[in-house]
Amino acid sequence: MKKVFCLIVVMFCFIIRVNAEDLNLAQNAKSAILMEASTGEIIFEKNSHEKLHPASMTKMMSMLLILENIEKGVINWDDIVTVSSNASSMGGSQILLETNEQMSVSDLFKGIAVASGNDAVVAMAEKIAGTEEEFVNMMNKRANELGLTDTNFKNCHGLDDANHYSSASDMAKIAMELVKHEKLFEYTSIYEDYLRAGTDRKFWLVNTNKLVRFYSGADGLKTGYTGEAGFCLTATAKRNGMRIIAVVMGEPDSKTRTSDVSSMLDYAFAQYETETFLSTESILDTININKGKKEYVNIVPKENVTILNKKTDNKKNATYNLEMYDMKLPLKKGDTVGKLSVYVDDNLYRDIDVTVSDDIERADILTLYGRYLKKIFTGDIVF
Repeated sequence: MKKVFCLIVVMFCFIIRVNAEDLNLAQNAKSAILMEASTGEIIFEKNSHEKLHPASMTKMMSMLLILENIEKGVINWDDIVTVSSNASSMGGSQILLETNEQMSVSDLFKGIAVASGNDAVVAMAEKIAGTEEEFVNMMNKRANELGLTDTNFKNCHGLDDANHYSSASDMAKIAMELVKHEKLFEYTSIYEDYLRAGTDRKFWLVNTNKLVRFYSGADGLKTGYTGEAGFCLTATAKRNGMRIIAVVMGEPDSKTRTSDVSSMLDYAFAQYETETFLSTESILDTININKGKKEYVNIVPKENVTILNKKTDNKKNATYNLEMYDMKLPLKKGDTVGKLSVYVDDNLYRDIDVTVSDDIERADILTLYGRYLKKIFTGDIVF
């Protein structure tokens, strides 16, 4: 069964990518990028593909793998991790883990997200992959899956290594994937907290990303600093349903880093807005399932489709094509049954998988026979 549908609508959609020389943004950074998270649209960039040391922004990929492994059931938030001598000996920023100390995955993740603990991230890498080296292999594999062309990881924490590099563009893409996990913000939005509360080793955590305290809507993500990298920051903030990601690398100091990112976020929220083109509740078509317990089922997108609009732009045309695949019973909500191709001004914008709105089991013979008799009585079947 293959069917193609097309709907034409009028929407605001005209994206302008602005280069560094056109705006007074991120003037002090070696590289920068400003992106809307749900669409991946680039609003502003400056040397965004230059390969630089990412410092502790590296931990965004580490956090992504941790979250994905929790969601797969490989590990759980309340699992207890025993800290190795390798993890406890890590220099740089740390939460002062001791060899053989035991701490939950949740607390270690908090130590990574809030305090950028190198010891905490190595402990988690060893928990998931057995060794830090194998975890780094997982990081590079995931980078390839995300299409990151400017990135090579040599460790999971971000301490300087000659062959450990990334770009503002790739950091933004990691952040774009990371913010899909809502659980993340329970940790990255914390400004201050404690580990080992109620013990004589109580440890105060204070977020290295000051925007989560002072910038409206800010709830993440990750700072970084080394001598080679300079001051770096990937930040995200959400207002009126629109999430913005801003990245700067190679800033001269932490104050300038925060100021530059604040200005970038201000620009994005002042100039742009998102509009939901299709949601996961949008009915794209209603399909007859001849042998299903339910005779009809709605076809819906598996994710929301949003369009980024510049507030001053003229209206543009948006269209979509729906292609349905052959469907075999039983079907479950979430199964991919087709593809939705969204176009803006006749250019392919995004491809989205579609699914059924309800689970559909195979009908038994009595149900099918009753349905057949009903159609006879209603005249839908004529002899």
